[in-house]
Amino acid sequence: MSASLPKQFVDLEYLVPEWALATQNERQVRRARSTKGELQAYYDALAPNLDAILEHVDRFPLGEMPPDTERLFFLALMLAEISPHVELYGGDPNVPHSFDETRFVAVHGDKRG
Repeated sequence: MSASLPKQFVDLEYLVPEWALATQNERQVRRARSTKGELQAYYDALAPNLDAILEHVDRFPLGEMPPDTERLFFLALMLAEISPHVELYGGDPNVPHSFDETRFVAVHGDKRG
């Protein structure tokens, strides 16, 4: 069996089961159901590694990533999903003083990547 993530990112393995989600819809649901503490912990674990993650992922064309690299890519996409909530909204998983986001449906929300 192949490794879940590329070997240089083995310390992030524990994040894969709950956070390496393939679609925008999955990532949005996970973010919205998370606590402030969960979002902050994820952010704190992944953000310091982002440059190395992007450098690794950028070696492969979209659609041609090995499975371990694709999971790493999904972790980076999850960071993009939650970063505004940590950096701008104090960890609130929702957008404060805004519309109910569940009313909106992403056109490509079920597309991988």
